[in-house]
Amino acid sequence: MTDVVAINIENKVATITIQNGKVNAISHQVIDELNKALDKAQEAEAVVVITGKPGMLSGGYDLNVMRESMSSAMQLVEKGSTLSRRLLSFPYPVLVACPGHAVAKGAFLLLSADYRIGVEGDFKIGLNEVAIGMSMHDAGVELARGRLAPVFFNRSVILAEMVSPQDAITMGFLDKVVDESQFLPTVNFIAQAMTKLDMKAHYNTKLKARADLLKKLDAAIEKDRHGSL
Repeated sequence: MTDVVAINIENKVATITIQNGKVNAISHQVIDELNKALDKAQEAEAVVVITGKPGMLSGGYDLNVMRESMSSAMQLVEKGSTLSRRLLSFPYPVLVACPGHAVAKGAFLLLSADYRIGVEGDFKIGLNEVAIGMSMHDAGVELARGRLAPVFFNRSVILAEMVSPQDAITMGFLDKVVDESQFLPTVNFIAQAMTKLDMKAHYNTKLKARADLLKKLDAAIEKDRHGSL
């Protein structure tokens, strides 16, 4: 089986790259390999950078799995929500370097990170679940509610509004958008700056700041486990 996630650790930065087909679909294998990569990053006490391929972070969950059955869909969604929960409470800073589109679970990866950098261009970012016939799962609702600007929560979750990288800053999906030529230098600069943090203080403060969100997310994941899309 070909690897769908690559990891490179250098200068206390673990760069984790999703490489799974045209849209970087989030499958069981992708999530399993992401978790293994996070294990290695944690062991190395490294800042995490999660990225994709040029033009695409991820188009969302693997639709072959999502269409297989309600049970298979919910198993993948639960696994993805648990990954988001891990990222939100990871002991070291997590930066998502979004090189293009970020849709559905791709956008949720942005909402699971500490810092998000995007690229200028004709890219779409957002939660399109309602547009493709999926009721938003409870964990997704709580994650979006906790990380998006409140005024845009309804437009994103209930109306499936897709936005440009620049508008994604306003909504709360991204923190910074740069020209493609400045993308990697900016990612590297910010990641290196993060390595200078006191990691114990970072982790303790992260858990305090997100205590309410993590509690709600845990309850929502449990609710999803017994519900449906």
